[in-house]
Amino acid sequence: MEHGSAEDDSASTFSFTDEDHTLANTLRFSLNQDPRVTFCGYSIPHPSQPRVNIRVQTTGDPANEILKDSCQDLLMICQHARKTFEQVVQDFKNKQALEAMNMEQ
Repeated sequence: MEHGSAEDDSASTFSFTDEDHTLANTLRFSLNQDPRVTFCGYSIPHPSQPRVNIRVQTTGDPANEILKDSCQDLLMICQHARKTFEQVVQDFKNKQALEAMNMEQ
């Protein structure tokens, strides 16, 4: 990841290699939910290159800190989704096993 100049920390462009719309659009959405963000958008410079540029402009806080916060938020959301999914799968398996035992009786 690279980012823009250090002159104004409240606006930076971050370049992610080996990424595409999946991460970029998710980060864009998450960043735009943050009240400290005044603008966030992304671009893919060329379709044959696995690179995305994410532009973040803030109300004054350092853009890199807000990007880190957004990444942390996304990590927590993914962990919650995974935990919820695993619980639903386990509940389904338990229900199937209970129904199988009831059918045997």
